[in-house]
Amino acid sequence: MGLPAGGDRAAAGRAELLGEACQRALAYLEGLATRRVGPAPDAVAALDRLDFPLPAAGRDPRDVLRLLDEAGSPATVASAGPRYFGFVTGGTLPAAQAAAWLGAAWDQNAALTAMSPVAARLDAVALRWVTELLGLPAGAEGGFVTGATMANAACLAAARDAVLARHGWDAAGQGLAGAPPVTVVAGAEAHTTVRKALALVGLGRDRVTVLPADEQGAIVPRSLPALTGPALVCLQAGNVNSGASDPFRPLLHWAREQGAWVHVDGAFGLWAAASPATAGQVAGVAGADSWATDSHKWLNTTYDCGIALVREPGSLPSSMAAPAAYLPGGAGREPMHFTPQSSQRARGAEVWAVLAALGRDGVADLVDRTCRLARRFAGGIRAAGYQVLNEVVLNQVVVDFGDPGLTARIIAAIQDEGTCWCGQTSWRGRQAMRVSVSCWSTTGDDVDASVAAISDCARRVTGRGGPGR
Repeated sequence: MGLPAGGDRAAAGRAELLGEACQRALAYLEGLATRRVGPAPDAVAALDRLDFPLPAAGRDPRDVLRLLDEAGSPATVASAGPRYFGFVTGGTLPAAQAAAWLGAAWDQNAALTAMSPVAARLDAVALRWVTELLGLPAGAEGGFVTGATMANAACLAAARDAVLARHGWDAAGQGLAGAPPVTVVAGAEAHTTVRKALALVGLGRDRVTVLPADEQGAIVPRSLPALTGPALVCLQAGNVNSGASDPFRPLLHWAREQGAWVHVDGAFGLWAAASPATAGQVAGVAGADSWATDSHKWLNTTYDCGIALVREPGSLPSSMAAPAAYLPGGAGREPMHFTPQSSQRARGAEVWAVLAALGRDGVADLVDRTCRLARRFAGGIRAAGYQVLNEVVLNQVVVDFGDPGLTARIIAAIQDEGTCWCGQTSWRGRQAMRVSVSCWSTTGDDVDASVAAISDCARRVTGRGGPGR
């Protein structure tokens, strides 16, 4: 069968349209290093051009693309660029960008091998490489999800079902009504996505037994409670403010004695295990039962790309499998049975491409380089006379400008000025600015220019020559 009537013209139009899209995308990427990071107010106002009544007759696709670029691109936040330091957001490595573009052309549903043999194989290889790189157990199973929230949810669902099964309850089949209560333990500085995931899997965000944390946000492993019945312990690799990790070895020893499942939220901090220089900060993490992380943070793939990993084979499929008469069976690994979603894009292709392009040494260098730049950032802030509140152990810097209201105004001025973008946070009861150095393309010059811009903004807001001057 040939193309339907007009198919040749449609194919030619597609090539022309995608060629123009490629040119526009490359122009956008080439301008990332020099453009302002936050969009200008007039660019945001121009988004009104995109808000019009649904047309009865469709517009020409090239006109649609042109409008999308002209009105949309200036109103983006340059979060893929070298001077974006907000929300632990990585840029996109060229290998990941290229794989994403090719993957969009493939347009594969990675749910089943029958739907996409290449996506299923790339998922499996990429997951194996990730576990090797992070030093996790060789038999660990996993799946690609949207981000750390769903990675936490997938792992905690598997954990919930496993600990209840040990006490004779089939949670996947019978739900939680009438089930033995599950005790959940987490640190005082556990990330909000862990509590959200606990709510999603029916364990409750407000039923957590909270362990105290030290001044860097890591759990203090003293006076740990005795646990009875089904129990989950949630630990953290990489505090979202300070970068600090919980002391895994003593906490794992205690949890094992209590018969608890240990889950690690390691959205970005788990990647510290990829470098010999930082691996000591997460020593013992491989002894946990499950791990959640993101590739779109420190590994610098495109959004979105989370990873759920579980030590015990069969745990994820036990909770996530969705068999049906119309779906192919078999003994092979089927991606949809390891994740909450059935339909899914081929996220593993980008992870495979980045790990193949960087190798073990390249990932270690990415971690080491961004950590060095974070220390350089902190040094510049201190030299300007402002206070860094955390011990800079990874890629996170927390800055205090003094009065909370003043700090908020300085952060707003920094975002409006456009040289860099840093966000607001609350740390140990103090309002502060958070800096996350996560992008592969950030250089020392980018850090220095950002520190200078931050200092200038602070001086303008305070009307002084600097703190104490």
